[in-house]
Amino acid sequence: MLQKTISVTTSRRGFYEITEQIQDLVSQSDTISGLCNIFIKHTSASIIICENADPDVLVDLQSYFQKLVKDGESYFHHTLEGADDMSAHIKSVLTGNSITIPITDSKLNIGIWQGVFLWEHRLIPHRREIILSIT
Repeated sequence: MLQKTISVTTSRRGFYEITEQIQDLVSQSDTISGLCNIFIKHTSASIIICENADPDVLVDLQSYFQKLVKDGESYFHHTLEGADDMSAHIKSVLTGNSITIPITDSKLNIGIWQGVFLWEHRLIPHRREIILSIT
């Protein structure tokens, strides 16, 4: 088993593809067949698998979630860190903080149009830590 932490610095709300960083660590682990668990240690950002070929998919996904969970709703009680704070927590709960991907022939066994993304839900920059556990 190999466990590593990677850090991703975000500049704003949006998607940050981390597929290549994860694949590099899978390759370094010498794991031929197994599992890679990806876990983000934050409650206002998510880890997702999404299409990485057409950037419009990510634009539409962001737009949909902005309509689904709006910043600064009057019924939010948790507002200490700004209007985007509680909405970020809700989006994180809806989309998740970990995923597990099979490893086959020392590679992430994902589809041709799939990528792994850190999804930053906050408007301001953050440094996010992601734990990769490869078994």
